[in-house]
This record gives sequence, structure tokens and C-alpha cells, in this order.
Amino acid sequence: MSQTYYFIAASRKFLCEQEPLSEFLKERAKNYSDRRKEIDFWFLENPAFLEAPELAEIKKTCPVPSAAVVSTDPQVIRWLKLRLEFVATGEFIASSSIPDPLAVLSFS
Repeated sequence: MSQTYYFIAASRKFLCEQEPLSEFLKERAKNYSDRRKEIDFWFLENPAFLEAPELAEIKKTCPVPSAAVVSTDPQVIRWLKLRLEFVATGEFIASSSIPDPLAVLSFS
């Protein structure tokens, strides 16, 4: 069975410098720890999944360098979207065009 991934994406500057994303993620991680739930969300700088043809429209809205939070739980992304106004949201299924959902691009 294929796994669906949900995400928010925006410019790295917006998520890392203009918004308290790290605080939000720490809060969520503590909530998971308190409930003894395994972490199912990840912060990615320059996420490779945005290169997939099916996400071309979303990629246009995310200035480079971009960043994203990806989760297998849609509730995590809804929770973040309520706290972060200017982000793109979406979902994708790991596939041949996105073989590694958590891969990042490196820029030389």
C-alpha cells in the first residue's frame, strides 16, 4: 500500500526566520511524547518532492530556498496551517516521481 504524505511548504526564510516554526514543532513533539506517540512529521530544507511534475504549481509559490514540514498525519499539517498563514499545503503519494518523500536537494 502506498503512503500518503501531507505537507506545508514556503520559503526557508519565512519558516525559519519570520515564523516561530521551531517552537511549533517542539510543542507538537512534546504533545507526541506525552501521548507516547511516534513522531510522524519532519522538517526539510530544499525538499526534493517539490521537483515532482505533479507539484509544479505548488513549487511556483515557494521561493528558493524552500522548506517544508511533511507528515503522514493530515492533522499535523492542519494544525500547522492554523498557525502559519502564508504557506502552501498539499499532499502526495510516494511514487516513481517521488521515490523518497523525505529527500532533500543539495545546492553547490
